Amino acid sequence: MRPLPLALYAAATGLAEPLAPGLLRRRAARGKEDPARIGERLGRAGVARPPGPLIWLHGVSVGESLSLLPLAQALARPGLALLVTSGTRTSAELLGKRLPPGAIHQYAPVDAPGAVRRFLDHWRPDAAIQVESELWPNLILGAKARGVKLALISARMTQASADGWRRAPAAARAVLGAFDLILPQDADTEARLHALGATTGPHLNLKNIGAPLPADPAELERLRAAIGDRRVILAASTHPGEDEIIARAAAGTGALLIVAPRHPDRGQAVAALLSQLGYSTARRAAGEPLSATTTAYVADTLGEMGLLFRACDVVVMGGSFVPGVGGHNPLEPARLGVPILTGPDVFNAAATYEEMFDRVAAIRCAGEAALARDLRGLLNEPLIAPRIGRAALAYAERQGAALDQALALLSPLLPA
Repeated sequence: MRPLPLALYAAATGLAEPLAPGLLRRRAARGKEDPARIGERLGRAGVARPPGPLIWLHGVSVGESLSLLPLAQALARPGLALLVTSGTRTSAELLGKRLPPGAIHQYAPVDAPGAVRRFLDHWRPDAAIQVESELWPNLILGAKARGVKLALISARMTQASADGWRRAPAAARAVLGAFDLILPQDADTEARLHALGATTGPHLNLKNIGAPLPADPAELERLRAAIGDRRVILAASTHPGEDEIIARAAAGTGALLIVAPRHPDRGQAVAALLSQLGYSTARRAAGEPLSATTTAYVADTLGEMGLLFRACDVVVMGGSFVPGVGGHNPLEPARLGVPILTGPDVFNAAATYEEMFDRVAAIRCAGEAALARDLRGLLNEPLIAPRIGRAALAYAERQGAALDQALALLSPLLPA
């Protein structure tokens, strides 16, 4: 029997389920859903289930789903099907390009009883591995009722989320108790999960694991030829409000500024802003050439961060100079030995950043003035930037051992 809050949740989502198709179509009209694949969000599979055992991996958005790639690659073997689900169009596009051969991507179903039932009826997973903070009760308890072995790894729970679950303690215990294995990202998440009645294993942060992002060698050669002998500052995964902060800080360095907005559909707006600040701007998505007179290049494309990290001399990680975002994963540039600067707000990867700061593998800038000073220092002092880049690379390489430990803990839950 489900605790009363979960029974009420199941009833409420069941009553609301007939509204889901219309809501999804409206989201598709705004570009938030893939109109050709709305059926998947309603639990109607887009492809046939392969024969034999199947492991289901789930990560909701870009960062979470991409963090699954090292695990998917480690699990891939003949005779074992891999189903990877995510919830956003961007994550679907990137996973489609980077999943191991034979792995299947589908959109995750909405957490309504009918959609969950159709999804589980079709895919019949033997084991399910979810990452970070996806706790959808109908999906989790529905899979558990069918005997699916469940793992929540690289788990992350904010204090606000923990406070919400604490208002329904029996529901929290039921949902968290459905997992056969929980591996938290850090000590804070571990403490919050314990307070809700969960049993956890060792820490694991999948975002700290993985190979360097790929890049097309021919495209990298073309980009480097267009850059010439200029130094390059990359503003990576920027959000509204911080493009101008980074642009003003970079203005006095003489370097080419490349801005890669977190959401590429902001490219035109970012280019207009940079032009207003006095930059000679070109947009990659629009096919505008990067010429010798270009001083700011907007890289508003998907799947090219590996290219951009290899082309830059220093990276400024976005999402960290405006409140509420919490920063982005510094391990991606670290795996390529790129010197990293970040703003003060990095709560999404606080433990990782603190360890990197302690090792001088990244530098925290309190604001625009500090960023301008540190950019000049890294670009003008020939010994400092390479030293920080080497420290970042060494830190990233040490994280790989955690994947082997996670695979050993997962092994009893997986089909033979």
